[in-house]
Amino acid sequence: MPESIRSKRKRAHEIIKRLKKKIPDAKIALVFKNPTELLVATILSAQCTDKRVNMVTADLFKKYKTARDYADADSAMFESEIRSTGFYKAKAKNIIGAANEIVKRFNGKVPDRMEYLVTLPGVGRKTANVILGNAYGIPGIAVDTHMIRLSYRLGFTEETDPEKIEFDLYEIIPEKEWVDVNHLIIWHGRLTCVARKPKCEGCVVNDLCPKKGVKLK
Repeated sequence: MPESIRSKRKRAHEIIKRLKKKIPDAKIALVFKNPTELLVATILSAQCTDKRVNMVTADLFKKYKTARDYADADSAMFESEIRSTGFYKAKAKNIIGAANEIVKRFNGKVPDRMEYLVTLPGVGRKTANVILGNAYGIPGIAVDTHMIRLSYRLGFTEETDPEKIEFDLYEIIPEKEWVDVNHLIIWHGRLTCVARKPKCEGCVVNDLCPKKGVKLK
């Protein structure tokens, strides 16, 4: 018999409670000072570690300070500056393209509405929710690879499409927890519920997790 929404909400509440106790300092790992920097860092973080992104942006943010700076960037030079993050040609094109749109349509300010953010090159709902939650304090759930993996393992969703997963999670997680749950799930996914061999034995939510898709010995 499928688990009820009410039961999922109850489990989600306890899981979040325990993860907050286990990882009290969970927060975004990307280093940024404003929405423009967060936009750039988030685009760069695709299929790249946050540690590497922070190494690259340490110098990048000293040179490029506004959306106009990125819009006016030399493509070849910018590609070389972000090369180590991988997929640098596509990322450079998206960042410069997004900056141009921000300058032309939003007076140089990164928009604070989902419907506008997702019209920018390189920005999908995940990136938009990262920006909204961390730069503007507007709650949303950012569905990245960790969220996809853990949401399924925890039995919160049967979906594989990120947008459908996002809206499944909205059904069971209170809005006040949307921003925090992003950080908690990412850190839990990095530290314990890793992709290949999750450390179930020492997991603080072991008894609350159906371990869907996990190969148990």
